[in-house]
Amino acid sequence: MSYSKLLSVGAVVLALGGCMSFPAGPAGPAGPAGPQGATGATGYTGAKGSTGYTGATGNTGDTGATGNTGNTGATGGTGATGDTGATGYTGATGSTGATGSTGAKGNTGAKGTTVGDTVVIVPAR
Repeated sequence: MSYSKLLSVGAVVLALGGCMSFPAGPAGPAGPAGPQGATGATGYTGAKGSTGYTGATGNTGDTGATGNTGNTGATGGTGATGDTGATGYTGATGSTGATGSTGAKGNTGAKGTTVGDTVVIVPAR
């Protein structure tokens, strides 16, 4: 095994060892009666008791409420609409010029005379 694995296993063993509790060892036997004035041997010291559990951590207090947001200001009114300008007048219509005179009718020429018994046929129009 590599050193890092051995170190990891050792750390786990130490961590779990703190969670175990061991019973108290038996009291040591009384020493034999010694000669006059001699004191018997001292018994073995009992095993040390485990450390008590650490108390649980208290809950975190509630967060305070968020303050209300301020109201939005009122919207300004719309400005008044300006007046429409007056409409201009239409100019006067000009007079029609006078009609010119018709020229004089020309005279018809004189009618010729017929000579002899010649018949002239003129087709109708």
